[in-house]
Amino acid sequence: MNDQPPRRKNGRPAKPHRRPKKDPVRILAFEALRAVDERDAYANLVLPPLLRKAREKDGFDHRDAALATELVYGTLRRQGTYDAVLAACVDRPLREVDPPVLDVLSLGAHQLLGTRIPPHAAVSATVELARCVLGDGRAKFVNAVLRKVTAHDLDGWLERVAPPYDEDPEEHLAVVHSHPRWIVSALWDALGGTRAGIEDLLEADNERPEVTLVARPGRIGTDELLAGLGADHALPGRWSPQAVRLTEGGEPGAIDAVREGRAGVQDEGSQLVALALAAAPVDGPDRRWLDGCAGPGGKAALLGALAARRGAALLAAERQPHRARLVGRALAGNPGPYQVVTADGTRPPWREGAFDRVLVDVPCTGLGALRRRPEARWRRRPEDVAAFGPLQRDLLREALRAVRVGGVVGYATCSPHPAETRAVVDDVLKRQGVEAEWIDARPLMPGVPALGDGPDVQLWPHLHGTDAMYLALLRRTA
Repeated sequence: MNDQPPRRKNGRPAKPHRRPKKDPVRILAFEALRAVDERDAYANLVLPPLLRKAREKDGFDHRDAALATELVYGTLRRQGTYDAVLAACVDRPLREVDPPVLDVLSLGAHQLLGTRIPPHAAVSATVELARCVLGDGRAKFVNAVLRKVTAHDLDGWLERVAPPYDEDPEEHLAVVHSHPRWIVSALWDALGGTRAGIEDLLEADNERPEVTLVARPGRIGTDELLAGLGADHALPGRWSPQAVRLTEGGEPGAIDAVREGRAGVQDEGSQLVALALAAAPVDGPDRRWLDGCAGPGGKAALLGALAARRGAALLAAERQPHRARLVGRALAGNPGPYQVVTADGTRPPWREGAFDRVLVDVPCTGLGALRRRPEARWRRRPEDVAAFGPLQRDLLREALRAVRVGGVVGYATCSPHPAETRAVVDDVLKRQGVEAEWIDARPLMPGVPALGDGPDVQLWPHLHGTDAMYLALLRRTA
């Protein structure tokens, strides 16, 4: 029997095989990125169940969850910048690198360039992750690439991989602020402003958004919600009288008022849209309200509560059955009458002129919510804007038919792209069969600055701290 240790070809003793150290936080972050890439999932839907499982199985605490969240969202937000850096450190096109390997490299790049983790620790932890999820061979590749990344900090890399602003301003902004070039161009057109304005907007898109709650009228007041959360954990909203901002992370679903449906998670911009529609003056009765694109139910729940205070009833319609079920859950316990139906707003089952108020928050590219869904910027294509156009026009056209003469329609999108906002409204008003007039929406958002020239309003992340919600209010006149 040979008791001698194994030796290499050069006669030296071979190093004993060492199992990789499993790091549950980084493994979870990798799994979330793989789900986003492989299944076109959204991180805000993938991450919470992974974190719940990790708390039960691996004993995750608040710091573990915070680090995992930062690794996932930070990597997704800065993907464009990190791709440019990694492309300079890899000896072949990035498209030829296996996607799981690229995810590990991106996680490592974020730790090196976007966090305060010491470089040696970032490289070591990422290589160990690679050994766990990719194997020793590809871990060596990861190690070699990340050591090249450590040659410069983020500013140093940007000087090398981003073209000078004076030579190519859009590409410079795209690389520095990690947005596809076409989105930079579209947002710049929407702003119609200066370099400072577009840079402020792109920077805001890369910031972690606050978690904002809505206190649903008739079920809980903002004072009661704030008192239950405590002064150290929550602040009043900036603009919406129903808003409460959480000052710390955590799971909103663990808050009693949210779990019981008395409050919900809702961006302040979305709240302002619903509140403005509810505040718009109508001629005549005000008894029947419609949310024509109600899924997943946040605006419907707020509209339902507002309608109930006036003795009005809400009909919430959603074309997708699974989203209609979400609407039903959001409206459960509403203090007034409501009904949820599965229906297509472009081929509605209701008669013309049946409602006093109608909201259509239409499907869109979602370019106004890139803070919350950073991966969306890499999935959308310029042709998506045109693809949504016919649906948006059909929904607005039918909404104007659904409202009675003297009633009000709110057209809303979570996109500031001009082709999804004013262009849709102008086109429908010129071509559709009923007559309508603009209502100035700006006075219906009291205290909110920088709403534009009117009569429609555009909210912005960098100006208002909200998603880039657009709202046009129209009164049917004939």
